[in-house]
Amino acid sequence: MFLDEVKMKLVAGKGGDGCTSFRREKYVAMGGPDGGSGGKGGDIIFETDPRLDSLVDFRFQKHFRAENGANGGSSNRTGKSGEDLIIKVPLGTVIKEAENEQIVADLCGEGQRVVVLKGGEGGKGNARFKTSRLQAPGFSQTGQLTDEHTVILELKTIADVGLVGFPNVGKSTILSMLTNARPKIANYHFTTLSPSIGVAKVYDKSFVIADIPGLIEGASEGVGLGHYFLRHVERTRLLLHVVDVSGSEDRDPYEDYKIVNNELKKYGESVSLLPQIIVLNKCDLATKEQIDSFKKHLKKDKITDEVVEISAVSGTNLDTLLKVVSNKLDQIPKKAPLEFTPYVFERQDPSRYEITRSDDGAYVLSGGYIDELIRNIVVDDYTSFAFFQKCLKEKGIMKELKKRGIKEGDIIRVKDTDFEYYPDED
Repeated sequence: MFLDEVKMKLVAGKGGDGCTSFRREKYVAMGGPDGGSGGKGGDIIFETDPRLDSLVDFRFQKHFRAENGANGGSSNRTGKSGEDLIIKVPLGTVIKEAENEQIVADLCGEGQRVVVLKGGEGGKGNARFKTSRLQAPGFSQTGQLTDEHTVILELKTIADVGLVGFPNVGKSTILSMLTNARPKIANYHFTTLSPSIGVAKVYDKSFVIADIPGLIEGASEGVGLGHYFLRHVERTRLLLHVVDVSGSEDRDPYEDYKIVNNELKKYGESVSLLPQIIVLNKCDLATKEQIDSFKKHLKKDKITDEVVEISAVSGTNLDTLLKVVSNKLDQIPKKAPLEFTPYVFERQDPSRYEITRSDDGAYVLSGGYIDELIRNIVVDDYTSFAFFQKCLKEKGIMKELKKRGIKEGDIIRVKDTDFEYYPDED
C-alpha cells in the first residue's frame, strides 16, 4: 500500500524531577543536602531512510512519545536522560505543523536528520539550591513539561525524471523497459495506484525515473487519481510526456497532450514550467499519418519540445530515448531543496505571564514565567513558598492583581493549586 500524507501527534520527553534528600553526616546541618538533578527528556528526531518509499508505516500508529528523563536520586545522583525517539521517513518527506501548515523541515538528503521537538530539561536537586544563607534547602525543582504537537508528513517523491500522461498510454511499460522497476502492468485505467520508481543507466551515468499515476481532465481539482500524485512531479527536473499516438483508446492524442499540460499548469508553475520531452508511444500501432498529424499540431502551436518516437512493448527506439534524456539532464541543474523559513515549535516565553478570571471568579496565573517559577516551588515548604511570593512581587504580578481589583479572601489559581489572597500588613 502507498501512503504519501499522514497526520501524527508528537510529545517530547518530560524532564526528570530533582530529588530532595539529605545525607546523614555528623556536624553537617540537617545532614547536608544531596539531592541529585533529574535527567533531560528525549528529543523527537526525524531521519531519512533510502529503503523507504512511502509513509505506510504510519498508517495506524499516529502517536509518538519520546522517553521521559529519570528523576534524580540521593547522594547527588543525576537521573538518566530519556532516549531520543528517531522516526525514519522516506527521502522527500516534508514536515509541516498542522495548524497553519508552515514547513518545519524538508528531508531530501540521504541520512538527513532534524530535531523537531526538544525534550524537557531536568529539574535541579536540592543540593543545587544550597547557598551560604540557605544551608539546608528542603525543596527541589520539577522537570520541565513538554506539550503535544501535531504535524503533517507529506511525501514528495525525489526523482530526476517524471513520466506523465493519460492512463493506459504505456508509462509503466516504459519504466519497466528503461529501469530495474517492476510495476504492475495491465490493459485498464489506473493500473498504477502509486508512483513507481526505477533507476536507469546510460554508460557510466544513472538517473531516477518515477511513473506518476495517470492524469485526466480535472485532476488538479480532484478528479480521478492524478491529483493525489501531482505533488510528486514537483521534485523532478524533467518530464517525459507520454502520448498514445495510435489513439488506441479512441481518444485524440493531441487533445490528451493538451489536457495533461493544462492540468500541470493549473497545479502551479513548479510543475508547468518543467522542461519536457514528448514521447510518442505505441508507434508500432500508429500510422504515419497519425504521427505526422501530431507533429503538425505541435508546429502550429509553436511547441519546440523534443519528440522521440518509440514502442515500449517492442523496445523500438528506447536506447535513443535514454540517450536523449541523459543529455537533457546534463543541461538541467539539480533541484534545490524547498526555500522556507523553518517553523520551530517554541516553548512559552519564560519572561511572560497572563492573568485571567475563571468561571468561579478565581484569578488564574499562566504563561511561561509561571510555568518556570512553579517548577521551583514546593507549596508546603515555608522557605520555598516565601520565595514564590517574593518572585510574584518582584515581577509586578501582585501589583497587577491589585489593579484588577483582587480583594482579601479571593482565590489565586496556579496550575492545580489554589491560594487565598491576603494583602500585606504594610
